[in-house]
Amino acid sequence: MKFYRCEMCGNIVVKLVDGGGPLSCCGNDMKELKAGVTDAAQEKHVPAFQREGDTLSVQVGEVIHPMTAEHYIQCIVVEQGDQVQYVTLDSTDEPKATFKINSEKPATIYEYCNLHGLWKTEA
Repeated sequence: MKFYRCEMCGNIVVKLVDGGGPLSCCGNDMKELKAGVTDAAQEKHVPAFQREGDTLSVQVGEVIHPMTAEHYIQCIVVEQGDQVQYVTLDSTDEPKATFKINSEKPATIYEYCNLHGLWKTEA
């Protein structure tokens, strides 16, 4: 799974199937996002999680990420095999989400911070 962002308007797109063509927005090619490449506090950006049976509880950061109008988590995404679930957030929400997953398969958790980009961990 690949994430892309428009540098003009800020749209974020998840490419689920790669058809070979470029993604564009606002008349320009979108930029592919790479997880964990910005210089920021990992303890506030790497998703923390707890698995209990088929429930995956996610909190952004071991030290919970701040949520202000200037700096906040925009989404949390869980990929498990061929299934994807997501929650979008705004600055007034807590950076947390709960997902129903297959308890026997690994999952990848992503989060996107409006200032520090894409982060991920394996669950």
